[in-house]
Order: sequence, then C-alpha cells, then structure tokens
Amino acid sequence: MKKVAIVQSNYIPWKGYFDMIAAVDEFILYDDMQYTRRDWRNRNQIKTPQGVQWLTVPVLVKGKYHQKIRETEIDGTDWAAAHWKALVQNYRRSPHFTEIAAWLEPLYLAETFTHISQLNRRFIEAICNYLGIKTVIKNSWDYTLLDGKTERLADLCVQAGGTEYISGPAAKDYVDEQVFKENGIKLTWFDYIGYPEYQQLWGEFTHGVTILDLLLNCGKNAKRYMKYVE
Repeated sequence: MKKVAIVQSNYIPWKGYFDMIAAVDEFILYDDMQYTRRDWRNRNQIKTPQGVQWLTVPVLVKGKYHQKIRETEIDGTDWAAAHWKALVQNYRRSPHFTEIAAWLEPLYLAETFTHISQLNRRFIEAICNYLGIKTVIKNSWDYTLLDGKTERLADLCVQAGGTEYISGPAAKDYVDEQVFKENGIKLTWFDYIGYPEYQQLWGEFTHGVTILDLLLNCGKNAKRYMKYVE
C-alpha cells in the first residue's frame, strides 16, 4: 500500500497540513493549479495580543489572471524582515522561541526567494525536518498532467505508484469517487476534527493559525498535539 496526497502549497501552513503530509508516503505539491487571491498560498495567521494577525507575502498578480501558483512571483524582499519582526514581537516570550529561531530566522533573513512555490516548499521542508516527518515531497510538474479535475488526481496517483489517495474533506464537492474506483485507488477523506488544545499565548485558543504557533509554544512536544506525527 502506498498513500498519496495532492495539495497546493501554502505559506507556513497550520498543523493539519503537516498531519496530512505525515499520514502519506508521498505528498505532491499541486502548484500547477491557478493562483487564487486571498487564499492560503501566500498568507497565514499568527496570534497577537490584539487577536489573530495575517502575515502576507506580496506577490505579482496584477493582470495575471490565469497564472499558475508555480508561476507566481514574489514582489520584493522587504516582507521577510517584516514577518520575522512580527514573529519576534509576538512569540519571543514563548517557551521554545530560541530553539525554533535557530533554524527559522535564517529562512527569513539569510535566504531569498523569487516565487511563492519555492518559498512555500522551503518552509514546509524545514518544518517537516524539525518534526521528523520523512514523507517524500514532489512537485506536480514532476509528472504528466491529464485534463479533468478528478482524472488528473487519479492519474497522478497511478504515476506515483499510489494505491490510496488521501484527500481533504473540502474536495467532496468536486471529486468524482468513481474515477478513483476505476483506477483501482482507494479514496480516503482526511479528518481534521478532534485536535487537543495546547498552551498558547494571547487569550482564547485558536486552532487555525500557522503551525509555527504550535512549534514556538511546544517545541518537540508539538507531536503530542498532532494526529499522525510520531
């Protein structure tokens, strides 16, 4: 059995994204999809004393209505220092700030990224490395892409040698389960329900923020508050 997930890249995603990576044998970053504004591709949330705050990576989208995620360029470099400053201001009191900052700060201040896919993958891999997630991560353009939403997903699984496709529950609205059956692939819906709370800074507990919140507050104990990370 080989489990495969196919998901668009996100910027410093929430903990559920990494649980899905940990739950499969191969995780395909599906950045051949059209870039969508005001989505998770280039932004995520942190906690602050004033509530949740968006950290948004500026990208060049004006007039580029049909560009793919992997074609989307980052607009400038000033955002990186601003994002790191926001993390320092709001998390320097967290129990594991020094430990996490040792590998996180250089990603913001010592590396330069030109495209959002490149940035997202670099951060995702760094977080996986910290959590000990060994899943193989590929790009969708490593494979041949068919037409048709479900047909393309099922064929990517076949090309990857997958026998089970793990999908987020939101895809129930458009995935044709019959196509997976015809390709001999088991379709499983991922469950994001039932995460335990951990000790967070700044008031009422919030599940949907970036995983950096969990790492900064819990360090290596973050695994206790996840479902598939061992």
